[in-house]
Amino acid sequence: MKKYLNKEGHSGVTGYEIDPAGILVEFNHDAVYLYTYESAGREAIKMMKTLAEDGRGLSTYISRNVKDDYKEKVK
Repeated sequence: MKKYLNKEGHSGVTGYEIDPAGILVEFNHDAVYLYTYESAGREAIKMMKTLAEDGRGLSTYISRNVKDDYKEKVK
């Protein structure tokens, strides 16, 4: 899991891992969710990957656009 840079300093996202078919997102060093092209849509996953790499805006994007469209809770 790669550390989320959290450039704005108040994100609940603490880590992520980019996968060819989606992205794993870790919240508060605890819960990990798998979001896939199938569960959240291709455009949403592309945006999430971009925001994760940028270290800014991922948590807000998820809460406003993706919500519970994850494939599974991994941890």
